[in-house]
Amino acid sequence: MSKWILNKKLYGILLIVLLVVASCSRERKKIETEKSDIITLKYWCATNPQEIKLAKLLVKEWNETHKDIYIKLQPIPASQSSEEVLLAAIAGKTTPDICSNMWPGAMDDFTSSGGLVNFDRFPDFFDYIQKRVPIDLLESFRATDGKYYQLPWKTNPTMMMYNKKMFREAGIEGELLTYSEYIDAAKKITKDLNGDGDFDQWMGYRNIISIWWQRLFDYYPLYIAASGGKTLFDGSELIFNNKASVDVFRFFHEIYKNGYFPISTLQGDNFITGKIATQITGPWNIAHIEKFRDEDFEYDIMSIPVPDDYEGKVYTRGDFKNISIFSNTKHPEAAWKFAKYLISPKSDLKLLKICAQIPIRDNLLTDSLYQEYFQKNPKMIKFAKQAPYTRGVDGISDLKEIFDGISQEYEKSVVYGVKSPEEAVRDAEKRAKVIIEWNKSR
Repeated sequence: MSKWILNKKLYGILLIVLLVVASCSRERKKIETEKSDIITLKYWCATNPQEIKLAKLLVKEWNETHKDIYIKLQPIPASQSSEEVLLAAIAGKTTPDICSNMWPGAMDDFTSSGGLVNFDRFPDFFDYIQKRVPIDLLESFRATDGKYYQLPWKTNPTMMMYNKKMFREAGIEGELLTYSEYIDAAKKITKDLNGDGDFDQWMGYRNIISIWWQRLFDYYPLYIAASGGKTLFDGSELIFNNKASVDVFRFFHEIYKNGYFPISTLQGDNFITGKIATQITGPWNIAHIEKFRDEDFEYDIMSIPVPDDYEGKVYTRGDFKNISIFSNTKHPEAAWKFAKYLISPKSDLKLLKICAQIPIRDNLLTDSLYQEYFQKNPKMIKFAKQAPYTRGVDGISDLKEIFDGISQEYEKSVVYGVKSPEEAVRDAEKRAKVIIEWNKSR
């Protein structure tokens, strides 16, 4: 009897085990079936802490609310530049599905290798993007083949910050709109405070080293402003050998000739310490200043100065970073859905709050969604107003080399006065043409 009871118990346990195994097997098959229906996209973001924080938040919210498309986040792998990493990934077919750190200046390299998806393929692209981006700014992102391979996302307008206390003590009221106003102010502000015959307070400072990207913070924003929003090229034609470039070279030459900017290298943040009265910078600098300034430090933002005879709206350089989908993706439509989420109104608000960068959005200052942010951060308003009137860089392969050539001529003419502005700009154009022809023949 006891043996029968024992066998009965064993049979019962065995039956339970079999039922559990069968149930687990069904559940596993169910999960595997569900997983096979989930699209996974790899997303690369920029490597700075603020943008990683933003990307993590956006991806978390997306994955919690979209069960059919899963986003796997990774900052761009470390290298000398993100462009090098992305080009290597295109060549090796190891690209992400989508990336939000696309520099417009590298677009030609990306598209010539067939590495990017054309956004025009999506039926709702134009309706969606034209509600967000001013049409003339949108046109500046069109590729030479007439298509769009980058989704305009954010810009950091290059403007001029100034020390209000230094201006006030020098008897300068209000903003400096023109070259002559800026030069007149520089005469009053640049001083020898120690009485040793050398200036130790200046109107401004720029690193004069002749490397290409330094010119993005002196020559180039002022060239865009003086030219009414032009870049170095019109289509495939070089156009920077013009009055605007000459005016900019002459303006900076007068500054260096009179010592209003030091030629020697300055260490540390000389704007906060009150050694320089103005600096050319972007909205990202506000957080830095607010963190390190003294309580009595007063500053404000003004537009880039223009030639005295200039008329019209003042443009400047925008440090754009955009979004692209890579042609290696197996799910372009899903990537497009996620791209639209990255530039949605609520995502743009998070971009402002976390990164203090300006989304490319036409109604930014009138949309009630952003009003509280700008009320709390009033200095960002001027950058937001400037954003529609910004220009990026031309998306051509030779751009860095061309800027290097401009930098060398800038140094000769502007800093050392070896060449006239007209001659230096003309020689910079000649260099650029040689660079373009040389690279074509390779």
